[in-house]
Amino acid sequence: MSVEQPGEGEFRSGFVCFVGRPNTGKSTLTNAMVGQKIAITSSRPQTTRHTIRGIVHRDHAQLILVDTPGLHRPRTLLGQRLNDLVRDTYSEVDVIALCIPADEKIGPGDRWIVQQVRQMAPKTTLLGVVTKIDKVDKPQVAEQLLAVSQLLGPEAEVVPVSAAKGEQVELLVDVIASKMPEGPAFYPDGELTDEPEETLMAELIREAALEGVRDELPHSLAVVIEEIMPREEHEDMLDVHALLYVERPSQKAIIIGKRGARLKEVGTAARKQIEHILGTRIYLHLHVKVAKDWQRDPKQLRKLGF
Repeated sequence: MSVEQPGEGEFRSGFVCFVGRPNTGKSTLTNAMVGQKIAITSSRPQTTRHTIRGIVHRDHAQLILVDTPGLHRPRTLLGQRLNDLVRDTYSEVDVIALCIPADEKIGPGDRWIVQQVRQMAPKTTLLGVVTKIDKVDKPQVAEQLLAVSQLLGPEAEVVPVSAAKGEQVELLVDVIASKMPEGPAFYPDGELTDEPEETLMAELIREAALEGVRDELPHSLAVVIEEIMPREEHEDMLDVHALLYVERPSQKAIIIGKRGARLKEVGTAARKQIEHILGTRIYLHLHVKVAKDWQRDPKQLRKLGF
């Protein structure tokens, strides 16, 4: 694939949004392009709750990656609000990249997303990304590239990548950059996201809590950072207090585990990720609360930041 390189002194910048069914590798791709973990990854549908912006810096371009929640047919008020968030994002970006894994056949869900994107953002450049190419052989990759090309039409380019292995990630950066308007950088060099630290912390705690749990929990879990303060006896350490909200007592029991063992594991996993991002040691206090049916209650949704 030949990619048009910018001319001497020409700089391009703009916004790109990855779309696709749950678990198609959107967040993993965001992290691979940024070069650091800023979006949570999970095999659970609707893991992403906020439009986290990752910032990709290159000599010739700056790409701002908007990692939206997956577009879906909503069943709750939370689901409706997440969809509204997605719609707003689609109309504001320069490029929309549809992610479809190499190891899964194109299905009704993919066609529905393309239809929604075309309705909501008819003038936005659409690009195909075949993800997880490390999971299949070359003939299968070629077959999927053709299928995605037929789905999107001849005007849309399709790029195969493996975010996990770092294959063709730079090619994708160049292809997206070539579609951006000329213009200055939006963010200073070295800045990787414009998300508040509290939001990133809350998302990393959610990711750790969702690891290996049953299907019922993902939609019902919200995390709020209550307080961040320097630890009195250790000035180079932060005290972070977080509340994990669930909808039912049975879910609280799942999160806490036998004699608190599971919550301790969640704390250990989340603490390592948060320390890596903040570059400082933290002491993480986790508490689990039941907020009955919060996904359907406008007042509780506001309180939890939705």
